[in-house]
Amino acid sequence: MNADGRRTEDALELLSAPAEWDLPSERHLHYKDVLMQQIDQDLGHAPVPAPAPSPRRRLTRPAVLVPLASTVLAGALALTLTLNGTGGGPGPAQPDRAATGSAHAQNASLTLNRIAVAAMASDVTPVRDDQFVYVRSLTVSNKGTFEGPVELGAPHTVETWTSQDPRPLKTLGWMRESGKDAVMPDETIPIESTDAVPAGIDHPTYTWLSSLPTDPDALLALLRSDVRVSDGESREQAVFSLIGDLLSQTLMPPRNTAALYKAAARIPGVKQIPDAVDVAGRHGIAITREDASSATRDEWIFDKHSLAFLGARGFITHDKQKGITSDTLMGSTAVLRRAVVDRHGEESAGTES
Repeated sequence: MNADGRRTEDALELLSAPAEWDLPSERHLHYKDVLMQQIDQDLGHAPVPAPAPSPRRRLTRPAVLVPLASTVLAGALALTLTLNGTGGGPGPAQPDRAATGSAHAQNASLTLNRIAVAAMASDVTPVRDDQFVYVRSLTVSNKGTFEGPVELGAPHTVETWTSQDPRPLKTLGWMRESGKDAVMPDETIPIESTDAVPAGIDHPTYTWLSSLPTDPDALLALLRSDVRVSDGESREQAVFSLIGDLLSQTLMPPRNTAALYKAAARIPGVKQIPDAVDVAGRHGIAITREDASSATRDEWIFDKHSLAFLGARGFITHDKQKGITSDTLMGSTAVLRRAVVDRHGEESAGTES
């Protein structure tokens, strides 16, 4: 098989692969269009224009996982979860489980407030409107087939450069993957939207983030009002995921970071796990929330001593069609570096944060 044929076969396989996270639809469509155009070139067909995407929902899905080219390029398919029924009444141990859950929730609230205090002591250099926020992460994601079991790929590096320009933009940033199981390795790819997106939840610049309420109740009310909720997802989980995205992929003044942690502490169902490990092998304390509506669970992992954000994990809790009856890891990420840079493509220039 020649190189063009192999590239076409690989592209077709990617388009039929599962999109393991609910990523913004315009990024699915943009990169699907890129692959389709390559297929058309290989087969001698005329390019087929991509349909206009809907407005960008939020940075990532699940919470705090950086944009994955392998996920974006998998096409517009969404992971379909067939929920198991829950029959029968509560057993004798139900009161004990309820008490344990209440204790975990109380611990989570206390820990998030401690993390907020630690965040207030951090030093973040303000980001100019003409700069980019650079994030480098180590990521692992599902590369299994849509119908088959979860198959985690090899950890690989994902880099993003998010534009801080507050004007409505069609190119919101840039992304590059490298390493085994990376798709389009070492290519810097634009993150685009058909419609220009102004600064806001879908284009979170440093300046916009610094304008958010620092009162956690007011901030939570704003996020609940503005967040877009996916089919089958609860509003609480959508807000939890959005907060995780903002905390993991942006830079903002310490007071705003602290307010987001305090707002997260007020979301029902948030719990604490005493030990969790990110894809880089770093152990920490985790804040988690399970969503019965979407059968997913997200974790944020923090250093046990400094309380610095380390990374995140995403799980499917059950899927009858796939035979999943307990937590199954679908992806994990470790944030290795964040910096302010003057141009996309830069890695070492700028200010480390």
